[in-house]
Amino acid sequence: MIKAIIFDLNGVFLQAEYLTKRVEKKYGIPGEKLLPILKEVMAIARKPGIEDSFALWRPKLKKIGFNIDREEFFNFWFSGEKLVPKLIDYTKKLKERGLKVFILSNNFKERTKYYRKNFPEIFSSVDKVYFSWETGFVKPDPKAYLNILREQRLRPEECLYFDDSEENIKSAQKLGIRAIKYISFLETKKIIETYLTT
Repeated sequence: MIKAIIFDLNGVFLQAEYLTKRVEKKYGIPGEKLLPILKEVMAIARKPGIEDSFALWRPKLKKIGFNIDREEFFNFWFSGEKLVPKLIDYTKKLKERGLKVFILSNNFKERTKYYRKNFPEIFSSVDKVYFSWETGFVKPDPKAYLNILREQRLRPEECLYFDDSEENIKSAQKLGIRAIKYISFLETKKIIETYLTT
């Protein structure tokens, strides 16, 4: 029996055009130059103990000629992300039906602070949000999933998990979690309802 639904955040609750494409359009910085920096810095910034992640970004951005200050960089990045209201409404209904709903996200301090201020409905629509920089567990590390199972006293087979990353899906599946690639809200709703009615 399914008792909990676990969602990724970015690419699921929040949709956006790739940052590399947006930066290229507005600032003329080629995506192939920015992408390796994004991957390198995010791997560090999404872990605990990083008080100012822009200190990591600044020198690397300058090397590719992207001279931008902290406020402009983060505002440009985060403001390009849009909420999926239908998913918010649906998660509230799932909770009303007695299901637990969680978000499991690899993310860093500045971004989550922005989300808490600008998208409070995300946090009020779910039971708990697990951010990697707070928990110390970064997907696809199995510990990220086991942390939720342990804390919420859930068995793997009692959970449905949706993520837009194939790597994260495979990691969860190895633990016995029913993990499914996120395609769209309508497809996800259809899958959940199938599991809940069979």
